[in-house]
Amino acid sequence: MGRGYNLLSVLVTFLVLVAAVTAQGNRVSNRGGGRRPRVGFYGNRCRNVESIVRSVVQSHVRSNPANAPGLLRMHFHDCFVRGCDGSILLAGNTSERTAGPNRSLRGFEVIEEAKTRLELACPRTVSCADILTLATRDAVVLSGGQSWKVPLGRLDGRISQASDVNLPGPSDPVSKQKQDFAAKTLNTLDLVTLVGGHTIGTAGCGLVRGRFFNFNGTGQPDPSIDPSFVPLIQARCPQNGGTRVELDAGSVDRFDTSFLRNVRSSRVVLQSDLVLWKDTETRVIIERLLGLRRPSLRFGTEFGKSMVKMSLIEVKTGSDGEIRRVCSAIN
Repeated sequence: MGRGYNLLSVLVTFLVLVAAVTAQGNRVSNRGGGRRPRVGFYGNRCRNVESIVRSVVQSHVRSNPANAPGLLRMHFHDCFVRGCDGSILLAGNTSERTAGPNRSLRGFEVIEEAKTRLELACPRTVSCADILTLATRDAVVLSGGQSWKVPLGRLDGRISQASDVNLPGPSDPVSKQKQDFAAKTLNTLDLVTLVGGHTIGTAGCGLVRGRFFNFNGTGQPDPSIDPSFVPLIQARCPQNGGTRVELDAGSVDRFDTSFLRNVRSSRVVLQSDLVLWKDTETRVIIERLLGLRRPSLRFGTEFGKSMVKMSLIEVKTGSDGEIRRVCSAIN
């Protein structure tokens, strides 16, 4: 009898301890502490998080389609500097937003509006980093792209410094692009697929003009560009004028494989895009994404996979971050 009672006592004590640990784990998980982001993270605490963000993005993209590539570019620039922590959203004289590559970013008002609505629906619950990640997915879908499930549960970073901004450049060779992506745990398939996001959006004429008028000081256009494409861009970006030019000629607002076909035809404005066709490894991936080589790859599916991978770069959890009340300032 005594032995049985002792065993029962031990069992009860064990179950109590398990329950306590589980409860503590749930509290940590609900605050984002130590756990990787996951689909459905907010659950009942903010049931309408995705529909609220989608509604705001839809309104802004419909009123100005340029907000779609703007959000996509902003998310990329955020994740490649200090990870996907919403640091790009912080305002300040020396914040990431003031760095050269970020001065032309657009869509900040989209994130702020979504944050305002979410603070009314579920205060102090949804991070700005998660809002930007969701908004980017929705922007792609509204442009005709394929949807994907977004893991949530990131926290917002507290540091944003222009001096930290060191992004892949528009003239980078393939070797440098591979190196930069690998440093962020992204492989060559991710590189080509994510660059395929240039199917929407524009580039400043200042970034491309040299290639079409005075490549490497020769006084001539880059000879690797399709000759019939040169006068079209020279007209859009003359030496003494012009502002922006489409990254994907003929399909600037539509998320599709048109850009990759243009890479194959040497009809793209950025040198970093054009050289992807010259490298054997990236060329094979482009052919597979276009269905020209087996086994083929579906661009929409692969883009979603690569976006999820990118969105998990150096995420903040636990004491590493916070949930901002306003996306442009730390608490």
